[in-house]
Amino acid sequence: MFFSIIIPVYNRPEELEELLSSLLLLEYSKEYEIVIIEDGSTLMSDGICSKFQNKLNISYYYKANSGPGDSRNYGMKVAKGDYFIIFDSDCLIPPNYLNEVETELESNFVDCFGGSDAAHSSFTNIQKAINFAMTSFLTTGGIRGGSEKITKFQPRSFNMGISKVAFETSNGFGNIHPGEDPDLSIRLWKLGFKTRLFPNAFVYHKRRIDWEKFSTQVNKFGKARPILDSWYPEYSKITFFFPTLFVLGFLFSFIMTFFDVNIFIILYFIYFVLIIITSTIQNQSIAIGFLSIYAVINQFWGYGIGFLSSFIRVRILKQQPVKAFPELFFKPKL
Repeated sequence: MFFSIIIPVYNRPEELEELLSSLLLLEYSKEYEIVIIEDGSTLMSDGICSKFQNKLNISYYYKANSGPGDSRNYGMKVAKGDYFIIFDSDCLIPPNYLNEVETELESNFVDCFGGSDAAHSSFTNIQKAINFAMTSFLTTGGIRGGSEKITKFQPRSFNMGISKVAFETSNGFGNIHPGEDPDLSIRLWKLGFKTRLFPNAFVYHKRRIDWEKFSTQVNKFGKARPILDSWYPEYSKITFFFPTLFVLGFLFSFIMTFFDVNIFIILYFIYFVLIIITSTIQNQSIAIGFLSIYAVINQFWGYGIGFLSSFIRVRILKQQPVKAFPELFFKPKL
């Protein structure tokens, strides 16, 4: 099996350098290649790639900006491997990563897998708090953190693999972003391919974003979900409504305090205390514990409001997703 690592990058040369530095430390003994796709950046990464050219098997391509999904497709079309590993540029890769992937594929082959993400010791407190919000069982059910308590795992494109056969059969990622990874997973299922979580094939996902960018990101996640549900209603779940219900419930609880009904706001207070305790223990830091509260509020508020607005416009008013939310769609330029 020959692995091709596919990495789209957009205006993040410093992050790409850190990612490539981590790949230098891989303990994998077999040959593999790294395909870098510059997605119309103004801050170019060609100089960074040149620094590693004699140390890693790197191919570098520049293309017009058309989004991460389209760039991954471009990379897989020019790659030489028969199995593609996809990373975001803001990831760090543990030394045993490819060994873990090969072990899983040899023991129980699957045409598409996903791995989880973890917080690296070098991350800032804000990055660790955001990582907790995105991976904890108390927030997302632990899916991004490595939970296997779901029947079908939808790989996330910051850390996933797909066989060449599955890519060519499915035509890869669509032009929605975010949401391109669950869209691909569902289309693969419909084509008869299987997906699976590889729990030990985790990466350190940096998420170099501030609070405002994090809110914008999760808001887009929320907007994308009702669109996907309109495309694939058979895979819609009641749990997708939870962040919106959380936000509406909190507003209701706050209003009820004016009528001396405090039980609801007390339940929210208990939940936030659990967040602080769990995050403090997990991260060994009370500061990160309290930052996690803000991260969780940002996550639920951004996602919940985005989901509600998209649900009303797409599911109830039957607006065309591309017209309702043009910011979620890239136009392929291949």
